[in-house]
Amino acid sequence: MNKRGISMGISYRKLWVLLAEKEISKQEFREQLGIASGTMTKLNKGQEVALSVLLRICEYFHCDIGDICEVVEKNKI
Repeated sequence: MNKRGISMGISYRKLWVLLAEKEISKQEFREQLGIASGTMTKLNKGQEVALSVLLRICEYFHCDIGDICEVVEKNKI
């Protein structure tokens, strides 16, 4: 929680939309990028993952990090 009493988290909603638009299943995505099942679980639960994973996803889609995730207030996740 920050000074103003707002707790921030991360949302991967943009990533899931991108996968749907490209008609890529989460399983196919995980296998193609070599993402560990535990890391995929964290992504699914909206938990923090290593920056190196996010960068690998960006490389895969040739996109910016803001295209796959965003910081949001936890009560809006």
